[in-house]
Amino acid sequence: MVRQREFDVDKALDAAMQLFWEKGYEATSLSDLTSAMGIQRPSIYSTFGDKKELFEAALRRYTSAHAAGIRAKLQHHPSVKEAFRVFFEGLVEEEYAGTGNRGCFCINTMVELAPHDAKFEILTREHEMYLAAIFQETIEKGLRSGELQAGLDAKALAQTLVVSLIGLTVIMKARPERAFVEHSVETMLSLIK
Repeated sequence: MVRQREFDVDKALDAAMQLFWEKGYEATSLSDLTSAMGIQRPSIYSTFGDKKELFEAALRRYTSAHAAGIRAKLQHHPSVKEAFRVFFEGLVEEEYAGTGNRGCFCINTMVELAPHDAKFEILTREHEMYLAAIFQETIEKGLRSGELQAGLDAKALAQTLVVSLIGLTVIMKARPERAFVEHSVETMLSLIK
């Protein structure tokens, strides 16, 4: 007879995700994970696999929620320009409000693991492409409504916004002067016309 799990898999995965997000892959030990997840090593191995497989599951969980959150934020406003403005200015506001500077779990992974691990290179690139698709859909909505200039290259602009998002997220971890970041965001947003 198969023994039932005595822990909530989703809660355990969320705990692992938070820990990996805060500390990164290399700095997170199995002892850290068992403590944060409230389960023992055999349960981690039997449910998630090894540390790298657990990290992958946590990253996939994060990217799914992250993309859904961005899509919801952008769809919340009838104006495409306003949607992007609120989204990017909200990132800056959140960072300087002092709620922490963990950055984006996916971008952290892009910096830590993607340069030397093909699997994480692919996973982070997939997330970039998905975000670009969300941005492109939003831009195309603005083109259809006439809010944005006809002839605007939606795909190129979407990709540029993703690169800007990544750069913004990385640089804010170093806490630059807020005016530096705000001027950069303003210039980036001026591309959406």
